[in-house]
Amino acid sequence: MRRTSDYDFELPAGAIAQTPAQRRDASRLLCLGADGSLADHSFADIVELLPRDAVLVVNDTKVIRARLRTKKLSGGAVELLLLEPFTGGSQDPLVWRCLAKASKPIRDGCVLSIVGTTIACKALGGRWADGSILVEFPSEVFAILEEHGELPLPPYIERTQGDTEDDRARYQTLFAAEQGAVAAPTAGLHFSERVLKALDDRGITRTSITLHVGLGTFAPVRAESLDDIALHEERYNITPECAALVASGRPIVAVGTTVVRALESAATARKAVTVGAGRTSIFISPGYKFQVVDTLLTNFHLPKSTLLMLVSAFAGYERVMTAYAHAVETGYRFYSYGDAMLVAPEADALAPGGA
Repeated sequence: MRRTSDYDFELPAGAIAQTPAQRRDASRLLCLGADGSLADHSFADIVELLPRDAVLVVNDTKVIRARLRTKKLSGGAVELLLLEPFTGGSQDPLVWRCLAKASKPIRDGCVLSIVGTTIACKALGGRWADGSILVEFPSEVFAILEEHGELPLPPYIERTQGDTEDDRARYQTLFAAEQGAVAAPTAGLHFSERVLKALDDRGITRTSITLHVGLGTFAPVRAESLDDIALHEERYNITPECAALVASGRPIVAVGTTVVRALESAATARKAVTVGAGRTSIFISPGYKFQVVDTLLTNFHLPKSTLLMLVSAFAGYERVMTAYAHAVETGYRFYSYGDAMLVAPEADALAPGGA
């Protein structure tokens, strides 16, 4: 299935979760078996659904409060969304690549003051294909964001006055440690301290990678053919501990598509990954042979999204679309604050060979 339209489906507006479940582990969990079978569970059941020798790989990226409300000297409002520190030709951590939302284009040298503060930043230009520009800040950026920024919630989560205190707690996984993401690795949002302790007690090993989730992963797909899709780059890092566990040959359970993209980008052979930092624009679609991941935990994704295409590559197009139809019919909650799927691979999705 190589047409973007093949990944479209009808989703009632009421199925899009606007708030998280009452508890992290109170979400529902749909299990898609290797034989195509579907089983409805609660998320806490995952403790018994994973094999005892499994390695659970989580993404420890932390969502930054990347949205800043600023204004020009003329008073015109400008909303900045900080994407990543700029390192091309400069190591200055005060310069960031940003998207700027304003009624008129931002001119090079334009001074922008952060609303409600005396802090000012300056547009430097350097426009990218996605419309982003360079902005220079006067002091340590993470501190500015923590004090004055807002979480960049996806547009389908409707907030009239910006993020809430509940969002700041719940749109962040318990694993979050490395600042840099502009969207949450949402499959990890379901894990509670109670579930993590139960997994530890069962002897399931947990390790982490870092992939700073960017907007490109969630950007609307405009190409009509999958062969014409190109993704933006995202930064990732693979730890020596994770690489050693991959090489052990044990079943690798990826918590989210971000973990899949990092591990498969770093793969050198079946059950082997390169340690260290990298950048990836990998687009995984049906026909891809998975080198590292054996089981996938993921949320329910947007129609015609690259994430839905990735899941279809892993579990098979027909099986995944059948599972989505079941999820819609039985009232599962979709997208970032929604429910989860535990997905077994289609037989021919895994690359041949062993550890």
